[in-house]
Formats: sequence, structure tokens, C-alpha cells
Amino acid sequence: MESSDVELDLQRSVQAVLRELSTQAPALQSNQGMWRWSLHKKVERDPGKSPALVRILLRELEKAESQDLRHVIIPLLHTVMYVLTKATGITEELYQRIYAFCTRLLTLPTPYCTVALDCAIRLKTETAVPGTLYQRMVIAEQNLMNELYPYQERVFLFVDPELVSASVCSALLLEIEAAQAQQTPEACMRHVVSHALQAALGEACHAGALHRKLQDSPRRTLEHYFHAVVAAVEQMASKASPSREGHVERLEEIYCSLLGPVAGRCGGDLVQERPPSIPLPSPYITFHLWTGEEQLWKELVLFLRPRSQLRLSADLEVLDLQGLRPDRELARVSVLSTDSGIERDLPTGADEPPAPSSPEIERAGLQRKGGIKKRAWPLDFLMPGSWDGPPGLHRRTGRPGGDGEMLPGVSRLHTARVLVLGDDRMLGRLAQAYHRLRKRETQKFCLTPRLSLQLYYIPVLAPEKPAASRQPELGELATFLGRVDPWYQSNVNTLCPAIHKLAEMPPSLDTSRTVDPFILDVITYYVRMGTQPIYFQIYTVKIFFSDLSQDPTEDIFLIELKVKIQDSKFPKDGFSPRRRGVAESPGAELSLCYQKALLSHRPREVTVSLRATGLVLKAIPASDTEVSGSRHCPLPAAPVTDHTCLNVNVTEVVKSSNLAGKSFSTVTNTFRTNNIQIQSQDQRLLTLSLDKDDQRTFRDVVRFEVAPCPEPCSGAQKSRAPWLNLHGQQEMEAIKAKPKPLLMPINTFSGIVQ
Repeated sequence: MESSDVELDLQRSVQAVLRELSTQAPALQSNQGMWRWSLHKKVERDPGKSPALVRILLRELEKAESQDLRHVIIPLLHTVMYVLTKATGITEELYQRIYAFCTRLLTLPTPYCTVALDCAIRLKTETAVPGTLYQRMVIAEQNLMNELYPYQERVFLFVDPELVSASVCSALLLEIEAAQAQQTPEACMRHVVSHALQAALGEACHAGALHRKLQDSPRRTLEHYFHAVVAAVEQMASKASPSREGHVERLEEIYCSLLGPVAGRCGGDLVQERPPSIPLPSPYITFHLWTGEEQLWKELVLFLRPRSQLRLSADLEVLDLQGLRPDRELARVSVLSTDSGIERDLPTGADEPPAPSSPEIERAGLQRKGGIKKRAWPLDFLMPGSWDGPPGLHRRTGRPGGDGEMLPGVSRLHTARVLVLGDDRMLGRLAQAYHRLRKRETQKFCLTPRLSLQLYYIPVLAPEKPAASRQPELGELATFLGRVDPWYQSNVNTLCPAIHKLAEMPPSLDTSRTVDPFILDVITYYVRMGTQPIYFQIYTVKIFFSDLSQDPTEDIFLIELKVKIQDSKFPKDGFSPRRRGVAESPGAELSLCYQKALLSHRPREVTVSLRATGLVLKAIPASDTEVSGSRHCPLPAAPVTDHTCLNVNVTEVVKSSNLAGKSFSTVTNTFRTNNIQIQSQDQRLLTLSLDKDDQRTFRDVVRFEVAPCPEPCSGAQKSRAPWLNLHGQQEMEAIKAKPKPLLMPINTFSGIVQ
């Protein structure tokens, strides 16, 4: 195919991707995600098309910038970065043009500047040291141990067999196993060596001869050249001002040493055969059936443990990881105290706080008088920040997760990419496991300093009955993610019908043939390029039952809390029979006390009593429109883009009188709040259902309280410092009085696009 025909074909594919982002036509929705996948497959099968595709994507980016078509900028950036990660033969001038474009985007608001900054940092290194992105990605994802780049990643795929059919589970497992059967460590090392040499040397590298030589090399020789290439790339990339010329010279030496005399003859060949394709292996994925909220923590512990120390004790609470030295730093040390506890026994001036620059302050960290010695973390150390917490511009150097050291001397070398499949019920169970994991970290601080945790979600619905002909609707959180991130909608939300089609296909037991899996490729693209998290508030609910002997219970929810009125009443002392001929009003008399969510963020307490047949508390906004105000409190609500508020929908009973007598009708009132207390006033019992999960249903409820779930350690991190002045102590107490809310991040491609 001629050069003009190749560019025309690639241009048509790029335009198809852009049309998919610009229209919501049903005819195109059925093929969403396929255009992006087929575009990458074209350059994967023929690497020589990569420079042409990069030039086309750059022209489209510049066109979008000049015409202010911001909705296509982030998808195009992700597309071009994914191509550059795999490509070889990209000129330095083309790298510099893309880098200059990314720097111009830094003046735009988030998320554009955040994604552009991430791309610019990676492009700067790739321009000076070609092949760095590919090499680091393969080493981390395949756990190829190397001292110069010791980072490791793993994708944990969790599927709940109660929510996803057995055919879907087996189909996904077979596709993962078929792809990973071809990805041996030797094959991955060959890919790294071949890609690094071709990216640096360009046309001077004879790809065919290099491929044959690597195929015939024994494992020891292959490991030698693998470590040599990794050392050359990492040593040059770690320099403050890496030299592209110096990098090319070093790889030329490795290339000549590998091929020997053949290297000189190959360099003079006028005609070379078509270079073989260098695949980018899919990441190492482990498949897990969801068994409970403890499973996530246990799998992460096993991931961190060295292979030589896989034997765990029966009680996982006593876990200690290398480098934390729990015996000396985390243990409680008892010291004999000589303090009588009587105020008059204190030495003179002991109750006066020393000056900030006094020697007493300097010695405070070196010695302590009496009492119990506990591990004290820095005052500004909070858990959310240690788990890639609330949004900011995170600069990424060579680390997969973009994290530095959370504690001195303890590096984050592991990245766990937890991917869950299912509906809203699965997300509720994930929120429970995430909350449980964070509570464990307050007791045993072992995962946070060493692990970067990334959460991903792909909606998979339960199979519909044959009579249901309409298109099944996605869950609330998946719909929200697709609405705020068009690239997530195009690539991830469209996987649901494709996964069900895969489950209906007969399984192929032939693992020797080369597979071209669509589902696995899209999952791989998502976990690699989905680096921008959206944070969702987790809410806690305290439930009081009609049986006074039953203790109140606490639980959490992420999506919704639904309240139904039971027909039965809880027992009371007196019995007053209903008069004959008097119709009983439907529903129950409820007392609502809540804090109104206002644009000014000022607290406004509202207390109302009304009769209702039910109510639903939604944590995810249903649409981009403003919610209607309640007739009991018609104050302006917070914008819907703020998804960290509860949307309360109350089905209120309205009584009216006419000539025919009394009648009742219902009207739905909606308001927004941060916390709410609801109590039944007329002996009617309530049934609560959390996150649409039948397993999380509570009956015979008379009162419940809902509030944002606090960060488990936010209150424990702050302590009273006697040397601070009065203003400093009041500030610390105010911080302690307002615990930081617990937010669960779900990774997307761009975050929230306004």
C-alpha cells in the first residue's frame, strides 16, 4: 500500500473515532470502542504506520485547539501517547512538536492541564531516551526483576459469582489465560531488548537479523543483554540532562556486541525486509472470585510479601513487612514514670510553653519523660494523600504510580490495580472492603507506605430474561462516569454487551494460535491509560431497631439507601382500635432533620415532619440538571457537578378534601444534604436497603442517621502539643473536630470534564 493510501486509511479511522465522540446516534453506539481498538491494531500489525498516525493525530489536536473542541483533546492525547509507547522510528522533531503542544495545554483548566502535564513529563524523557516508556511498562507489568527499575504492578480482577454469571466468569478467565500463555519472561525480555535497540537506532538497526538472533539466544545470554539495555536506558533517563546522542552510542555498542560481524553487514544493506512487529504484552492479571470484604486486604498483603516469605501466620493482624521494623518503631515501650501527677510537684516554669526556637523544643524529639511511648506520625500526614488522595497535579517521574516516599527510607515499589466487574451492588461491596482496609491501616500501618492502590470499574449487568427486549440500562455509577468522561463512555461502558457476547461464544481450547482478544485489549487500555481518579463520598448509616434489646448497628453505602414502609407496627403500651369508616392514611409519619447543602456552604439545619410512603437517598446525581427544591425548604441547592452530596427523594402523601370525602395523592420532593436523621413517628417500621443489595437489608427499623463516613485515622492523627500557643492548639482541635471524609477513587481517563 502506498504512503498516500496508508495515510488516507488512517485518517478515515481517526475521523470515525472523532465522530463517535461528537454524536449520540444509536447506529454508532453499537460500535463504540471498536474504532479506537481497530486503529491501534492497524499500527500494531504494521509498525511502519506509526509515524504517519502520530502526524495525523497531532494535526487533529492542533485543529481541536484552534477550534476550541475540548471534548476531543483528552481522547486524542491518550491515543497518541498509547501509539508512542509502542512505536519505534519516531523522529525527534515529532516528539518535540507533541511536547510543545502539551505545554500549551497547561494554561487550560483541569482536567486538561492535569492530563497534559502527565503527557509532557513522559514525553520529555521519551524524546531524550527513546524506548523508556515501553521498557518501564513491560518491566513493571511483567515483574521482570531489575535493580535499576524495581517497580512492580499487578492487575487484580475481581468478579462476584453471585452477581455475574458463570459463563461470563469462565469466558474472561479463558481469554486471560490464552493471552498470558504466550507471554513468557523470555519473550518479554526479547521484546524489551528489540524495542530499545530499534527505537534508538532507527533504520540503522536490522530488525529481522536482531529478531532471529534474540530467538536463538539461550536464556543466560538473553538475560545479560536485557540487563545491559535496561541499565543503559535507566542510567541515561536518570540524568538531569539526558543526551540522546550518548544514549544512541551506548546502544550501538550493545547492538554490535549482540549481532557481532553481522551488524556491520546489515547496516549496509540497501533493502531490508519488513520489520517484525514488537507486541506490547498485556499486564499480568490475576482472576479472583469475590468472597468477602477481607479478601482485598489479604490479596494485597500477598502481593507485597517477597516470594521467599509467602508463609503467613494464622492471624494476619501480626503481619510485619520488611523495612518497617515493627519491633523497634511500631511497638509500645513502657518507661517508668517519676511524675507523681500532683501539680505542685512540677518544677518551676513547667507549665509555661517554651519558645519555638528554644533548646527544649529541639530535645523534645530525642527524649521523652515517662509514660507510654507510641508511634507518632507527622501532623500533616493523612491517609487520603497516601492513597493518591484528593485531586492535584501529581508529577510522575519514573514510577508507575507517580508516588514518592511516604515514609523516610520506605519506597512505594508496588502498584495494585484493582479492577472490579459487576453492577452497583458490587461497588457497594467494594466500598465495604475499601473501608475495612483503611481501618486496618490505622491499626497496622503496613500497606500504605509501600503500595499505590488504584481502583477501576467495568459495568457488567446480570443477564436479562429472554422476554426483555429493551437495551439494559447501566448502573448509576457507570452512567455517571460515562456522562462526565466521554472517553470512559466510549471504551468502558460499551464493554458490557461485548462481554455477554463473549460468554455466548463456544470456548476455544486451542492456545497455540495467536489470539486477538477485544475484551482483554480494552481492559488493558483502561488500566494503563485510566490514571485520573474521580472521588466518591462513602456514607455511614447508624440504624436503630424497634427491639430495644438489639444494639444499634452501623454500615456504609456508596450508591443509594432505599427506605420502605413496612405494613407491621412495633408494639406499644395502649391499643386504640381504628374507628369504622375512617380511612387510614397511606405511608408513615416521618420526622426529618437534615443540614441543607447550600452554595455558600453555610450550615442550615432543617427539621420537618411529613407523611411519606418511602424515600431514597442517592449519592450519585441522576443528571446534569438542577434538582428541584423541596417545598419545605426552597433554598438554592448546590450544583449537581458536586457529587459529594446526598440527593434525597421523598414520596410525600398529600391529603385533600372534596365533596366525595378525603383523598390522598403523592408528590415527590427532592433536596440535597450532607447528613440526615429520620425517625418514624407513628409506630410504623422501616426497611432499609443499601446499594440495591438484597444481602444488605435491615428490617424493623425505627430510626437511622446518615452522615459522610469519616477517614478512619483522621481523628487519630492529631494530638495536643503542649508547646504550641493557644491559637495553635485551637487550630489543631478544630481540625480534630472535623474529621476528613473518606473518599473512594475510581480511575477514569480524564476525571470530570466540565
